[in-house]
Formats: sequence, C-alpha cells, structure tokens
Amino acid sequence: MSESPRERIERYYATVPLSFAEAEAWGSFCLFVRTEAGAPYYGGPNHARPGTTAVTPTAEDIALVRARQRELGVPETFEWLAEVTPALRGRLVEAGLPVAERPLMVLGRQHRLPRPPVADGVTIRPVEADDPALPAVLALPRLAFADEGTAVGPAGRAELDAAAGHLTSDGTVETVRPSLRTGDKTLIAAFAPDGTPLAAGHYHPSDSTTEIGGIGTLPSARRRGLGAAVMAALVAHARDRGVGTVFLAYADEAVARIYARLGFRPAGTTLLIANQPARGQ
Repeated sequence: MSESPRERIERYYATVPLSFAEAEAWGSFCLFVRTEAGAPYYGGPNHARPGTTAVTPTAEDIALVRARQRELGVPETFEWLAEVTPALRGRLVEAGLPVAERPLMVLGRQHRLPRPPVADGVTIRPVEADDPALPAVLALPRLAFADEGTAVGPAGRAELDAAAGHLTSDGTVETVRPSLRTGDKTLIAAFAPDGTPLAAGHYHPSDSTTEIGGIGTLPSARRRGLGAAVMAALVAHARDRGVGTVFLAYADEAVARIYARLGFRPAGTTLLIANQPARGQ
C-alpha cells in the first residue's frame, strides 16, 4: 500500500534534519541537535518532535526537552503535524508555550508548474556555493519576511546590500555553502539585469520528498510574478532530480491563494511554537 501525502510529509520531517543534526531521545520526543554551529534550519534545527505516532508526549517529556534545550543554549522549539499528534498542542499550551499553525499544501506527484512570464532581462537560475550573489540571495527572504504581505514595500537594493553584509560578517554565508555543495540544499533566485536578486527560495530533498521554503520577494520588486516564477523553477528543478512529493507551509492567506492557483492543495497543518525562530536558509 502506497503512502499518503501526509505520511510522506511526516517521514520527511522525521528524516531531513538528520542532514544537519543528530537525534537525541528525551522521553517520547526526538530532539534534533545541530552537530556544528550554523544558520538556523527548521528552528535551529535544535527543535523537538514526537519520536513516535503511537504515544503522545507527556508533561514530563516536555520538561526534559526544554531542560536540554536550555542546556544547549538554544530556543525551546517544537514542531509536529497536528493530525498525527493532536493532543500535544494542549500539553504545550499547559506548559506555557504558545502554539502557532502553519497550514500545508502539496502538489500532485506528476504536476509541473507552468513557467510564469517575467520581465525582459530577468533571469532565474540556481545559486551555487561560490556564487558572488550568495550573500544577497540569502538576505533577501529576511527582508521579505520582515515586511509581511504582498504589497510593494520600500526595501530595495540598499537594504539588501546591508543585510547581505551582516550575513557575511556573522558567518551565516559560510555555514550555508557546504549544503549547497553536497546538494542537501538547492537555492534558486530571480535576478534583475544588473544582478540584483529580486526573489529567492530553496528546497532540501530527502527520499523523493521536499518542502519548498524561504520563498520571498524583495519588497520593492513585488507584484511582478517573481515569487511564482521562482516557485515554478524550484519545482522543475526538484522534479528533474526525482522528487515526487513537493509541499510547502504558509502563514498568509493571500499567499495561499497564489499557491492554490499554481495547483497546490491542502495537506494538513504543521504546529510549532509561535515565537520560535523562522525556518532558516
């Protein structure tokens, strides 16, 4: 019997962080502990999820994980599928942790997205580990997520250059290069004719499944279809490399409507701690 999309997503969440972290068992939780210092990924990774679908973690299990996270000096982060472990939400709330929802959408296994038209001179391409544009591409989603929504905003090239400089100086750029070289991460961006990154996104494949994330458009370049064009390029790139299940999470209904027009359909809900770090690059 073949797996359902939700089962493939659950297996993905259980395995993909292992490219960046080691798994520790604390009660009935699996805590992913990053093996080397680096940029956030899936909340650190250093986040916990139920280690089995057969047992709902107890208050004691939650306390064990939080104590370990405090020992590590990382945020107290948890992430799981609501439909798989529904009772965990209430127990984390009782422990004083606010829980947020991130609905999921999945693309049909054979579905390929049409390539949306983009303005003349705009190019869309993968960004390699040694690409000079890498710092700015990594900085772009941060500017996009800091100015939520789809309306055109003020942040442009100057703000992007400043954010890219910060990510270079704090070591974030160097921590991303290895995963680009190994193929654990694929990063694709849209570029203006002068080389300015205008939109970007990434994916991390695992066993023919991937979540597409970090789709963001430079606020001053919004309403040009660039996010959709990057999404289509990411899906095509993943499909060409044997990825069958492509899914994503969203926080904004306006963005969800764009994904629905592209062919994505509801696939459940991810729950996570409301104030935990955003999923990183």
